[in-house]
Amino acid sequence: SIKRNVIKSRNYLKILATMTIKRYATLAAASLACISSTNAFSGPPSLLTFLVQSTSHKTTNTLVGNSPYSTSLFSTPPERNDDTSPPPPPLSTLVSRVAVAGATGRTGKFVVQSLLSQKVPVLALVRDPSKASTVLDDPTDELLTIRKTDLGSRNDVLAALDENQCDAAIWCATGFSDAPDQSIWTKLQALFGLAVTPKGTIDAVGLPALAEGLKSTPKRVLDGKSLPKIVMLSSAGVTRPSWSEEKKLALEGCAGIPIVRLNPFGILDVKRESEETLRTCGVDYTIFRPCGLNDSWPSNQRPIFSQGDIAVGRINRKDVAQILVSILSAPDA
Repeated sequence: SIKRNVIKSRNYLKILATMTIKRYATLAAASLACISSTNAFSGPPSLLTFLVQSTSHKTTNTLVGNSPYSTSLFSTPPERNDDTSPPPPPLSTLVSRVAVAGATGRTGKFVVQSLLSQKVPVLALVRDPSKASTVLDDPTDELLTIRKTDLGSRNDVLAALDENQCDAAIWCATGFSDAPDQSIWTKLQALFGLAVTPKGTIDAVGLPALAEGLKSTPKRVLDGKSLPKIVMLSSAGVTRPSWSEEKKLALEGCAGIPIVRLNPFGILDVKRESEETLRTCGVDYTIFRPCGLNDSWPSNQRPIFSQGDIAVGRINRKDVAQILVSILSAPDA
């Protein structure tokens, strides 16, 4: 009897393994293709991130290009690097002041921290200056300017940029507060607002206003190549709700994750529309689509970049912030 139960258990495990392999074979192949095509990264990855839509309206497979400069994030590991290219110039020499939208959010605060650590002047666009004084590491830093700004007001955003002479911006506002102490009801109200008036969300108003305000500033260039003026934090999965049923079935591991299946109040659609708006604004930009943000995930990991919208995985917000900041000095981004 025991022997029969063991045999049944083994057969069950074989069936389960076969079902799992079939379900995720396509996704695994896509992930391996992504890994093999990104020569900059070696070793088994601990996280999977996602990059899409390069600056100057072009698409590249990776952020490792032909520029003689490379940031530490997008460079070849030392053990595989036989290049004698000079180190990249400090970011503080490539930008005058960076506006950060969503500076007190769970990602934005790390963006501000990273910029200040590199001696880059920062304009923190916030809804609540008193919150900024408690959330940001050093609100008294002489390189930091905190300004109460309504990201849903075009005029207020334009005024903030003009007053502080910014020449670049990082958009990491979520469209609603991601404060951990916020009530569920408040979050539901915010999400419901996204569903009812998507054209009035801060993504739809504030992001184009940032582009408008930066359009007249001098072009950012390194080694003859354009650097982005705007870096937008979007989300993996924004195109998946609109996939055909055939594509969803073929890439079930990508289309079947909860955020895509549920797409609460069309939030992914709002992000996709915001991306499309940015593409038509006439400024150099980069859109970054990370996978699931998870503060419990290990940080300071080596990311994998790909084009398209099939990546799945987790990433720590600290790594997201590092990527957003590093893109500002990456000509091939």
